[in-house]
Amino acid sequence: MATKKVPRKLKGVVVSNKMNKTIVVAVEEVKKHPKYKKYYTAVKKFKAHEESGSYKIGDHVEIVETRPISKDKRWKVLNKKVKI
Repeated sequence: MATKKVPRKLKGVVVSNKMNKTIVVAVEEVKKHPKYKKYYTAVKKFKAHEESGSYKIGDHVEIVETRPISKDKRWKVLNKKVKI
């Protein structure tokens, strides 16, 4: 019996919307250094597909992993998050 793969979801901030049908989302992650035990913030950028072009720089969004759409795009915008 084959198990269904659950797609990953990430939350981040839109840092670029200059491309057609694509936004760049920066996702922050707090990591702990293995030797020095100090916490640090690592930022990784993901290109995400979105048709409407309605997202602006600074918007908080949730992205979900999907099939490869282009060379760099493997994520799709799920929805816009309201920052509390």
